[in-house]
Amino acid sequence: MVLGAFIFASMGVCVKIASAWFSSAELVFYRGLIGIVFLWVLAASRGVSLKTRYPGMHAWRSLIGVASLGAWFYSIAHISLATSMTLNYMSSVWIAAFLVGGALLAWVPLPGRDGTVPRPPLQGALVATVMVGFGGVVLMLRPTVGATEGFASLMGLLSGLTAAFAYIQVVALSRLGEPEARTVFYFALGSAVAGGLATWLGESTPWAEWTWSHAIWLLPVGVLAALGQLCMTRAYASAKTESGTLLVANLQYSGIIFAAIYSVLLFGDPIDAAGYAGMALIIASGIAATVLRQRSLPQAPAEEH
Repeated sequence: MVLGAFIFASMGVCVKIASAWFSSAELVFYRGLIGIVFLWVLAASRGVSLKTRYPGMHAWRSLIGVASLGAWFYSIAHISLATSMTLNYMSSVWIAAFLVGGALLAWVPLPGRDGTVPRPPLQGALVATVMVGFGGVVLMLRPTVGATEGFASLMGLLSGLTAAFAYIQVVALSRLGEPEARTVFYFALGSAVAGGLATWLGESTPWAEWTWSHAIWLLPVGVLAALGQLCMTRAYASAKTESGTLLVANLQYSGIIFAAIYSVLLFGDPIDAAGYAGMALIIASGIAATVLRQRSLPQAPAEEH
């Protein structure tokens, strides 16, 4: 999992560099196209059929995943890699917020609800976890409030929110017995289709501006994404116990640390004390949310990036 987190952070570096010449839609397209080839070869080598009985679920999962990926790539291009990576890893906090929201709705008085149906606990610990997580967001985004980077920061938050929905869909597909390679393949296919359409419908004509010196950065984006997913899949498959799965799930937050190192060393992005404090709060709340929600939402084989 630590290796997978490092690979995803490295992919973020390539995305940030490539974003100087390619739009977010193009990056999503090429990431999907390269992933299709890589995962098709992988599935064939493992004897995994790509035929599915749940095309609708894969289409919905791909739609959500593409929205998350596009928002994340956009935020990487316009704000620091450390901030973008941290906001994307808010998915665990968002899932906790969903659980809290569901519990609160069960307490709302409704016609016909006579009080005999037991209400779920209000999950005060999860509420505190969510508040701490969003407190970390405020600390991280404080310098960008009102600045041009504000929209990119919102897109980073959106990437984490949609990643939470995608994660829930991956859980549903895994319960139906869908192999990880098949699920990720259809996500790559959806990325290529959606990214291609968005690029084609755009106002610019980026296809005509292709240069190999720029395009060389697209290959590591697709390859590193696939390798990162394989590492995460192996990590979850190797965790045979509940505590092992929990440890693996929490080790993913090492990606934030790698992204912070990349931001400072490669891009010279300044991170002040408030920024580091915000990262720490988000990591702590994400770990706490993962621990607290384990009884309510079983872990999936891997979260999507």
